Amino acid sequence: MKRFIIYFLALCCVVDATAQNEPITKSNYELPARFTPKRLKQMSSTLSVSPHFLPDGETFWYKYSTAQGSAWYIVDAQDRTQKPLFDNASMAAQITEIVQDPYDAEHLPISTIRFNDDSNSFIFEVLSTVDMTKEEREEYEEYRQKLDSEDKESQEKALKEPKKRSYFLEYNLSTSKVTELEDYRKPHANPSWASISPDKNTIIFARNYNLYYMDKENFAKAVLNAKDSTIVEHQITKDGNIDFAWGGKGYSQKNTDVDKDSKKRAGAYVIWSPDSKHFLIQRTDNSKVGDLWVINNVAKPRPVLESYKYHMPGEKNAPQSHLYIFETATKKSQSVDIAAFQDQTFSVFTKKRTLVDRELLNAPATEWMGGDNSKFFLQRTSRDLKRIDVCSVDIAELKATPIIEERLNTSMESRPIELIRSNSQIISWSQRSGWGHFYLSNIDGKLIRPITKGDFHCERILGYNEDNSTLYFLANGFDKDANPYYSQICSVNIENGKVSILSNSEFDSSIVLSDNNSFFINNFSRVNTTPESGLYNMSGKEILALQTADLSRLFAAGYKFPEPFIVKSADGITDIYGVMYKPFNFDSTKLYPIIEYVYPGPQTEAVNTQFSTSMDRTDRLAQFGFIVITVGNRGGHPNRSKWYHNYGYGDLRDYGLADKKAAVEQLADRYNFIDREKVGIHGHSGGGFMSTAAILNYPDFFKVAVSCAGNHQNNIYNRWWSEKHHGVKEVTNDKGEISFEYSIDKNAELAKNLKGKLMLVTGDMDDNVHPAGTITVVDALIRANKRFDFLLLPGQRHGFGDMQEYFFWKLGDYFSQYLIEDYQDNTDIKQMAK
Repeated sequence: MKRFIIYFLALCCVVDATAQNEPITKSNYELPARFTPKRLKQMSSTLSVSPHFLPDGETFWYKYSTAQGSAWYIVDAQDRTQKPLFDNASMAAQITEIVQDPYDAEHLPISTIRFNDDSNSFIFEVLSTVDMTKEEREEYEEYRQKLDSEDKESQEKALKEPKKRSYFLEYNLSTSKVTELEDYRKPHANPSWASISPDKNTIIFARNYNLYYMDKENFAKAVLNAKDSTIVEHQITKDGNIDFAWGGKGYSQKNTDVDKDSKKRAGAYVIWSPDSKHFLIQRTDNSKVGDLWVINNVAKPRPVLESYKYHMPGEKNAPQSHLYIFETATKKSQSVDIAAFQDQTFSVFTKKRTLVDRELLNAPATEWMGGDNSKFFLQRTSRDLKRIDVCSVDIAELKATPIIEERLNTSMESRPIELIRSNSQIISWSQRSGWGHFYLSNIDGKLIRPITKGDFHCERILGYNEDNSTLYFLANGFDKDANPYYSQICSVNIENGKVSILSNSEFDSSIVLSDNNSFFINNFSRVNTTPESGLYNMSGKEILALQTADLSRLFAAGYKFPEPFIVKSADGITDIYGVMYKPFNFDSTKLYPIIEYVYPGPQTEAVNTQFSTSMDRTDRLAQFGFIVITVGNRGGHPNRSKWYHNYGYGDLRDYGLADKKAAVEQLADRYNFIDREKVGIHGHSGGGFMSTAAILNYPDFFKVAVSCAGNHQNNIYNRWWSEKHHGVKEVTNDKGEISFEYSIDKNAELAKNLKGKLMLVTGDMDDNVHPAGTITVVDALIRANKRFDFLLLPGQRHGFGDMQEYFFWKLGDYFSQYLIEDYQDNTDIKQMAK
C-alpha cells in the first residue's frame, strides 16, 4: 500500500507531457553561497541523541542544541522521566560568579562533563579569559615537560603559546550548587600506547616495532610522567621491524613522522585472556609487498617523499598474517596454527564493550571471546573471500579447528558470532540462503536450527536476552512495503523463530540498545522528515519522546527537503531507490539539467536514507540550477539480497551504468522539468571511477562528468576492495602451487570514446586511491587527442582536506559552464571571500 501511494503521488506530479518548458539560462551562485560549511554550522542543530550512560545502566545524560542554544538532559529509563540536568540560567550565574567572565543561559562554556562515582554530581572545566599567573604557568610548563613527546621543537612552541586559566567546577544534582575545586587535578587517562591486562598487573606496549612490558607500579609512574627516568620497562621481542612489526605506529610506512616516532612507546593490538594469564598478538609480514609512493610537493623547506606498502589486485606477494600467544608470567610465545588458505586473513572474536564501559575514563582491557580462559574463537577467510571458517582454538593445542564453514561461488560478507547460554551455544550469521540470516549452533558448530529466515536481510546483533531467549538485531526489508534501506530493530525468539519489528518501518532507524536489553533509544528520520529521537521499551512502545531536531534556521535560509523516488532498473523488474534534490527556488515550468551523484558500492550506495546536513554534492550543488539525484543500482548496497549485492561480480567497471542511465530516462519521462539532453554525472573515489566509466561507455547520453579521486584503473587500486567485489581466481597448478589470476576492464581503455566534457580531479598525496589511477586516464586521453580538464590539489589526500570548498566552486563552475552555459569566470571566487 505504501509503495502504491508513492507511485500515485509521483504520477500526480507529472506535468502535461505536451507542455514545453523553457530551459534555465542563468546559473544561481547566491543560493549555494547561503549553505557554505561555515554557514551550515551556524544554522545546524543537533540531529540525534547521543547517550552517556551512568553505572546503573538505566540512567543516561545527553546534550542537545537548538536555535535557543544548548541544553543538557538526564533520563531515567526505569522511571520513564526526562528532565534538564541543570537550570541553564542558574548555572550561568554561578559560573559567572566563580570565573568572573559573564555567561548567560544560551551561552554556557560547558563542553565535556564527567560524572563522579556517586552519580549525583559531575565535574566540568571552564576556560577563562584571564591568563595564568606566573606560578600557574610554571606548574603548567612542568606538566607539559612530562608529556611523552620527543619533538622538542613543537613542545617548545606549545610552551610559548598563551595559556588561559582553567577552572574545575563541580555541580551537585541534589543541591543544584556549583563549587570550585581549587586543588583539583584532571584524572589521568591511560596513555594510548598501554594495553593493560584485566588484572591490571601487566602493561604491554611497543617500541621500535618490538614488544615491551612494565608492571603496574612503573606504569603508575608513566601515567604521571612518561619521561620519568626511574621507569623500568622490559623488552619481550627483538626481531620486529617496520615491515614485520609486533606493534607501533605507521609500520610499513616510511616518512619523516614515522621515523621520528618509531622509538617512542606505541600501541600494540593485544587481546587478553579473561584471567590475564595469556595474551594474543596478530603480526603481519609486509616485507615482500610492493612499495608505493606519494610526494608532498608543498612541504617546507623542500618536497618530501612518502613510501608505504600497497598490495594491488592479483599480485603474488601478499601480506602474511600470523597469530602468537604469549604466557604473561614468562613472556614466552608460541605460534598458533591457523593456516588453511593461501594469503588468508583472520580476526579474533573479542568481548563486546558495554555502553557503561565506554563512558569510563579508562576502558577495560580487550578480552577474547571464548567463554573461559582455555579457548578462544577466530574467523579465517580465503583471499578470494569464497571460503570463511569460524574456528575454535584450544590454547593447549594451539591449532585452529573449523567449526562453522561457509562456502559460496562469489565473495561473502561476515559478522561477529555471539556466545549464549553459558557459552554452550553460538549464534552465527550467514548468507548461505541468499539472504543474511542468523543460525543457532552448538559450541562445536553443529547446526541446531536457523533462527531467522525469509527474503529480508539481518544486518547485525544488537543484544541477546538470556531470560526470554530473545535476540535483538538490525534488519532491512522485513516490511515488504518499506524502503529496503531503512534499518529497523527487530526481535526474534530463538526457539520458535517468530520475528517482531520494534520500530516504525516508514523511517530509517539508528538504535542504541541498553546493556541490559530493557530499552532502546531510536534516532529516526527520512531524507524528507525532521529527525526525532525517542525512548522505547522492548515491545517497541514509546516510553518518552526525547527530542525533535530544530531545522528552523535552515528553513529560514530557504532550505527544502529532497524527494525520495522509486524507478525500475534496466531489467525492468528490480526496484531501485533514489533521492531527488531540487533548487530551493524550483520552478516546475522551467527545464533543468540533471546531474547524478554516484558511488557504485558495492559495500554501500550513495543514497541518503536519513536527513543530513552534508549537502555539498547533492542539495548545495542543485542550487546552481540543477536537478541532482542519487540512485541505487544492481550490484550496490549489501543490505538487500545477495543476488542484488553480487550483481556486478566479475564486471566491476560497467555493472551499474545501465541502471544509472535507466533512472534518468524514467525520471525524464515522468517529469517535464528534466532536460534529458543535458545529463551530468559526478562522483568521488569509487564514484570518480564510475562517473568517468559512464561518460566513456555512454558518450551520447552523459554530456558532462566531474570525477574525483577515482580508482579508474582497479588493477592498481588496493586488493581488498577490488578482489572482493570484482573477483579473483585461485589457480592450482600441477605441482600444487597456488596463484591468483585477476583481470578487469579499465577506464583508460575507453579514452577514445570521449565526446562530452570531463574534468578529472585528484590530490597529489592520495595514499588511498593513488594519483596514478587518474594520471593514467590523463595519459590515455592525451594520446587519444581529446580535450579535457585536469585539477591537481596540492598536499591533499583522498578527501581534499582544506581545499574541499575550493573544489566545490570549481565543481559548480564546470557543470554551470557546460550544462547551463552560464558561469562565473572571474579570477577571484568571491563566494570564498573571508
